[in-house]
Amino acid sequence: MQTRAPLIRKVTISLPPHLIEFADRQAEQLRISRSEIIGRALAQAKAAEEEKLAAEGYRFYSQEAGEFAEASARPFAEVLTHAG
Repeated sequence: MQTRAPLIRKVTISLPPHLIEFADRQAEQLRISRSEIIGRALAQAKAAEEEKLAAEGYRFYSQEAGEFAEASARPFAEVLTHAG
């Protein structure tokens, strides 16, 4: 079974010299390409953004669930009282 390489698109970007120098040092230390360094940095930024959005969603739904539980506690208790 052959494994397909991920689709890669070539792009041209402009960066300040100090960021290029940093990327080149990192690439040399890790023995990977400059493109790989920049790709990893973008992947980390994307993962951080997704984590932030997920945390915001969890907080929203947690608050919403808490409000629902609070609003429905009394009617639910009344149903249980009258059912027995």
